[in-house]
Amino acid sequence: QVQLVESGGGLVQAGRSLRLSCVASGRTFSSYSMGWFRRAPGKERELVGTISFTGRSTYYADSVKGRFTISRDNAKNTVFLQMNSLKPEDTAAYYCAASVHGLPTAPRLYLYWGQGTQVTVSS
Repeated sequence: QVQLVESGGGLVQAGRSLRLSCVASGRTFSSYSMGWFRRAPGKERELVGTISFTGRSTYYADSVKGRFTISRDNAKNTVFLQMNSLKPEDTAAYYCAASVHGLPTAPRLYLYWGQGTQVTVSS
């Protein structure tokens, strides 16, 4: 069992940055690839990006490519989402998730999910 806890969300003006963190319990963090998802009000959950077990590979949705960066620190059981040049359309609840698959994009391939942290971007 893995428990995931996100933090770092908040209210920010468009163009600014935020850094989300997700801390995992347990000793097998490096056995999981990690994903960040988001869900805006009235919209489907969407993948933001994923990072491989070692952190050497990443994948990003087109909507955030070039603005968001995912990284991980396996020694600290933590994955990060650095969000730059935020836009009002980035407003959503952000979730981290853990998967035993390599760089999965489908939510169904993720075993464990955090409770989410809210990001609100004002114009």
